[in-house]
Amino acid sequence: MKTFELTPKMVTMGGVFYPTGYAVLLFPEATQARRAAEALEAGGFTGDAVMLLPPEIILRDIGKVDGDSSGLPSVGTEGHTVDKYIALARQGHHGVMVHAPDDEDTERLLTALRHRPFTYGQKYHMLAMEDLEQ
Repeated sequence: MKTFELTPKMVTMGGVFYPTGYAVLLFPEATQARRAAEALEAGGFTGDAVMLLPPEIILRDIGKVDGDSSGLPSVGTEGHTVDKYIALARQGHHGVMVHAPDDEDTERLLTALRHRPFTYGQKYHMLAMEDLEQ
């Protein structure tokens, strides 16, 4: 696993989180997120492709939360998705972000996590987002 670092390629021109080619999954507890990340690595994803997202990182780096409010306008689907991440992070949810650029990677991801239910998951395609469900 590598440390999450928000890069310019992970945001839209408007500054909203949109990491094309990645999936983001949220889990109620840190232990569940860590075990999911380990399952992904065991399922063939390299350590560089898997990142843990503690709630404070979700709030600060993805949600741009300063205090009690988000600094991002909630425009479009990506804005609403970030709002969902913020709400879950405030409840203590931890995330796992995995580079899964193609459909085969997405299937491999879901297979690796079939016994590790997540609260919320999104896959970011070039022009659309996909709800991930188990």
